[in-house]
Amino acid sequence: MKALEANFDGLVGPTHNYAGLSFGNVASMGNEAAPSNPKEAAKQGLMKMKSLADLGMLQGVLAPQERPDVHTLRKLGFTGSDAQVLMQAAKQAPKVLAAVSSASSMWTANAATVSPSADTEDGRVHFTPANLVNKFHRAIEHPVTGNILQAMFADEQHFAHHPALPAVDHFGDEGAANHTRFAQSYGEQGVEFFVFGKYAFDSSKVAPTRFPARHTFEASEAVARLHGLNPAKVVYAQQNPAVIDAGVFHNDVIAVGNLNVSFYHQEAFLNTAEVNRQLSEAMGGGDFHFIEVPTAEVPVLDAVKSYLFNSQLIALPTGGMAIVVPEECRKTPTVWAYLNKLVTLNTPIREVKVFNLTQSMSNGGGPACLRLRVVLNEAEQQAVNPGVWMNDTLFNRLNLWVDNHYRDRLIEADLADPQLLIESRSALDELTQILKLGSVYPFQR
Repeated sequence: MKALEANFDGLVGPTHNYAGLSFGNVASMGNEAAPSNPKEAAKQGLMKMKSLADLGMLQGVLAPQERPDVHTLRKLGFTGSDAQVLMQAAKQAPKVLAAVSSASSMWTANAATVSPSADTEDGRVHFTPANLVNKFHRAIEHPVTGNILQAMFADEQHFAHHPALPAVDHFGDEGAANHTRFAQSYGEQGVEFFVFGKYAFDSSKVAPTRFPARHTFEASEAVARLHGLNPAKVVYAQQNPAVIDAGVFHNDVIAVGNLNVSFYHQEAFLNTAEVNRQLSEAMGGGDFHFIEVPTAEVPVLDAVKSYLFNSQLIALPTGGMAIVVPEECRKTPTVWAYLNKLVTLNTPIREVKVFNLTQSMSNGGGPACLRLRVVLNEAEQQAVNPGVWMNDTLFNRLNLWVDNHYRDRLIEADLADPQLLIESRSALDELTQILKLGSVYPFQR
């Protein structure tokens, strides 16, 4: 059955702010305490979604989390009314309040790992929300992420949902940011490529020393088992610890792939030759394009600064592929020179599409961070909640929704404002009606 790749982008939440919460993410750390513009951030994301839908891509919307998360604050001992809980947290633990107010769920590449039905033993699409245990502000996301995914992909005939892995460092799981699927076509059985930062149970193995390796080999193995994948069609690769220490906190900051194209930096993996050999073997023949970007042409720090690899490789309905990059790529001379050269090479990548995502980029997330890829055949596409598909009507309605509910300036001190919580809940309550999600948030239950 014919299948296509759908992208489900995270809608930026009303509390989008720059609290510098993500140690190891250079952009996030560098913009700590700067004022943010939630309204602009949401509209930039919506424009990217609409532009890709207009290209003929399958494009959906993934709702944000309820923030500030007063439910987590109550678990941490703060009491009283919601306003009193926020006030106590602001006085006693402001960084905790900042963490439970983060809009980081906008980066849905971390929402889950998804395996298409062509790859799984039971012939269903499998979802496992990422536990994201390395960062507190993200580790609290997965229960609601699971609710939202189940509301979007509800038909048990076509979709299988797993709980997140145990919330411990040994099974640190960062989701699809460390997962790529290769295939000659979307509808045939593919090769699932899991990239990890460290071995949790073997301290003798090499690991980064400056920044944490967030994703473990053991987590990747567990997800592959849960999804019922064919071991012969699974390849594991370790990230180069040196690039993690340079700010490459996820594999999608240094490599990206789609169908039969692997686009990666020379320093992305520990043993690139062996990784590529295993991928070629698992693919079982046919064209496979390995596009290695040399350090001499694009230094690692330029790749991180520009988010060249935190791009989307999309298969265009008209044929060939386009690479979707942030505006920062155009502003980085080495990267822009390489991209202009790339489209002249004999590869499927024929176009470069540039988007303004400065609000997301300033917090450490580019085009690839903002989307969760889900390969769906025709029957599965019909089984998806129709309210989440991007089209002209939904685009206009969501822009109006943003105008009605979002602030255009937010600083960390604003997170203690009880009115922000009221505004956020009002916005999300209306959003669940727009997207036809039902009651997915704790405040609705």
